Amino acid sequence: MTAIAQDPPKPHRPWYRILYAQVLVAIVIGAALGWWFPHAGAALKPLGDGFIALIRMMIAPVIFCTVVHGIGSMGDLKKVGRVGVKTLVYFEVVSSFALAIGLLVGELLKPGRGFNIDPTTLDPNLVSTYVTRAHEDSIVGHLMAIIPNSFFDAFAKGDLLQVLLVAILTGFAISRMGALGERIAGVIDTAGQLFFRIIGMIVRVAPIGAFGAMAFTVGAYGLGSLWNLAALVATFYAASILFVLLVLGTIARLTGFSILRFIVYIKDELLIVLGTSSSETVLPNMIQKMEKLGASRAVVGLVIPTGYSFNLDGTNIYMTLATLFLAQATNTPLSFGQEMSILAIAMLTSKGASGVTGAGFVTLAATLAIIPDIPIEALAILVGIDKFMSECRALTNLVGNGVATLVISRLEGELDQKELHQALANPHRVKALAREPV
Repeated sequence: MTAIAQDPPKPHRPWYRILYAQVLVAIVIGAALGWWFPHAGAALKPLGDGFIALIRMMIAPVIFCTVVHGIGSMGDLKKVGRVGVKTLVYFEVVSSFALAIGLLVGELLKPGRGFNIDPTTLDPNLVSTYVTRAHEDSIVGHLMAIIPNSFFDAFAKGDLLQVLLVAILTGFAISRMGALGERIAGVIDTAGQLFFRIIGMIVRVAPIGAFGAMAFTVGAYGLGSLWNLAALVATFYAASILFVLLVLGTIARLTGFSILRFIVYIKDELLIVLGTSSSETVLPNMIQKMEKLGASRAVVGLVIPTGYSFNLDGTNIYMTLATLFLAQATNTPLSFGQEMSILAIAMLTSKGASGVTGAGFVTLAATLAIIPDIPIEALAILVGIDKFMSECRALTNLVGNGVATLVISRLEGELDQKELHQALANPHRVKALAREPV
């Protein structure tokens, strides 16, 4: 009888060597330390800030290399414009669903009912910084801010939209240079591989960053404020889960994959975001992981960076839900027309917020600054718990951008369904491919 050849058994990895397990343990230990020793926990803030800073220093070159190589090797510039239009239309439609869900959940559950807060008793100094930033961030000012002072200024500042603009222009130029452009694109692609290797080394210290960030959050802000406004926090998390499972779940199913399998696939990145409260910390990892799912490099390079400023589903849910909460908490009656105005205003103010901690609070301040009915001083109610809610915003934003990338790739006919299903069925294998030892 002929023996049937079998694949050699995969080596067993101890649980403590798996990244998501390390990050999860670090989050739990950090939260416990911040709870029992708040001063010590607050003092660990540099660990979280240091990890985020390490990642941020690599985001600009990674985005530049990914976008330039993608556009430069695409050849058809009409295709670039087509992908851009589809991406922005998708972002606007899905963002509108997110805003509507926040409004609907807030109206049904009424988390602010019964607070009976007098805005005049609140300290306006607590929100003065956010209000000032909100007033300064006009639409024209935001559009002008996309243009850097110089080519290299975009990299020095690390502004995602500025880097994206420079990368798109560079990619267009390379695509028109023929054989020389192809050689330049190859060099840029090689440089991108170098930057991803550096990211791979940095990600190994993610548990330390998550430990420091969580210890600081619990130690500095405490859980007392969280309990006081538990209804709002729970409502926000419930609305976000509802959006992910129903809206993004339906979109994922129509695209040909399961949203739950996708969440398992990016669990490492989700836990890092949970620990650091910033979706920027996993932007380079998401670019690699989306490519490993069978999405084309050009689409990934355009959709992921753009989504970090224009497809913030979690921030959208937060804005409409928090606005309704403040109206209910201060007994400010809102008509149906006023609620629709909030929805329309939030569609504008939510665009351009970055994926960093606190951006959602600034955009909320910008929304309230336009709506005179709700006293802007009421923002002081949310200062103590915004840090806890920013984690949910970042998590939802991350899932939304990942789904958007696969959808646009599918619409362009550049999503390898076989590779997609194999990767989702074997996420551990994909992780090993994406993070080769350096």
